[in-house]
Order: sequence, then C-alpha cells, then structure tokens
Amino acid sequence: MSVGDSDSLRLFHTGLHPCGYWPDRVARDLVLDPRDPRLPQFYPQALQWGFRRSGDIVYRPHCQGCRACVAVRIPVARFRPDRSQRRCLARNADVEARVTPAERSDERLALYRRYLRARHPQGGMDDHGAAEFDQFLLGSWTSGRFLELRLHGRLLALAATDLTEHALSAVYTFYDPDEAARSPGTLAILQQIQWAQREGRHHLYLGYWIDGHGKMDYKRRFRPLEAFDGRRWAPLGTSP
Repeated sequence: MSVGDSDSLRLFHTGLHPCGYWPDRVARDLVLDPRDPRLPQFYPQALQWGFRRSGDIVYRPHCQGCRACVAVRIPVARFRPDRSQRRCLARNADVEARVTPAERSDERLALYRRYLRARHPQGGMDDHGAAEFDQFLLGSWTSGRFLELRLHGRLLALAATDLTEHALSAVYTFYDPDEAARSPGTLAILQQIQWAQREGRHHLYLGYWIDGHGKMDYKRRFRPLEAFDGRRWAPLGTSP
C-alpha cells in the first residue's frame, strides 16, 4: 500500500486461525504493519481499500478459496430510513445520543462485560476485563470517539467509532442485553449516520457483510449500501 511514489507500508499474512463467522472454516488475514508509525496516515486509505480496525490491527480477510466477507459502507447523504428504521427511531425517542471521548469507565466496562457474557458465551471474549477493553476498543493511535446512548441517564449502548476526514467507521457496538427489544444495535447505526450527516462526512463504514449469515444480514437493510469488490465500490444488490 502506498501514499506516494516511494512511501509504502508493509503488508503481512497471518497464519490460519478459526473463522469467526463459520465454525467449520479457517481464516487468514492481510494485516498492515502495526509497528509502522505512519499507520494513522494510511488508515483512511485502508478503509477505502476494504480494511478494518481491531485494536491496533488494521486487517482485511484474505482467505484461500473464500471471498464471503464483503466490506460495506453507507453513503450517508443518500440514506433514507425505511419503515422499520423509522419505527426504531420513534421507539427510542426517549434515548439521548451523545459523542464523548473514547475512554474506559467502570460503567462502560460493566456494560461491555454484561454484553459479552450474554451475546458471546464461551466465545473467547466473555472473560474480557479492563485490559482487553482498552486493547480492543481504544487502541494506541486512533482518533476514535464513543457514541453513548442513554435512557433516562442510564447507559443503554455504546458504539466505538473511528473518525477520518471524510468518513466514520463503526468499530464495535455493545448494549444492555435486557433492552434488545429496543433494537439498540440498529439505533446506534442510525445515530452514527446522523452524526456523519451533521459533520458533512461522506460515508459510514460498517465492516464486513456476509451473504447468508444471519448475524450479518442486518447490514443489508441500510440502503443504499455500497460494497467493495477488491477494486472498486459499487452498490450492493438489493434483491433478497
């Protein structure tokens, strides 16, 4: 990856590891050199090339014989909520959204741990503590923020979000598992879209979408949605 005629950032392949989406498959990633001090400079371009951040690691799936993971983004100026999303906004009219510095607190850590225990039991993340919170959500070089959703002052959900000049990137969202009926994950994306619109940013990156995967299909409901095919971004097909 280069930003000029001579400057370049090294890329590495990881070893094989269990696929996080299909339990019967193995995966492999392409990773930008995490030790390069210019990584923050390259990060906006990396998002445009289908990469994603997890902690200090900027990666893109690069699995032999599998191209299921498709990077997707929302062109926020053209987004219009559908009927279900409008109902979500109306149902959560009593929820306050605010952008805050990306910092750990006891309240945020407690909600994060509750969410992981409820949503990912025995998944390798359910024993995360303060160190893992910092490593995964804060990183050491990003200019991220937290989007808090509060219900009568109580923390309902939190979306870790990266900021670049022209885009936001949704890194990770967690919420009170007892409030799932409010669709806080959908609400967090809708609020991130509004945030990007207010600040004149062009896109909200949503990470990867996988056709036919139940936990990833919700992303297709945010239309228009663009997908990266390895060379360019194009509208994702809207057929069921």
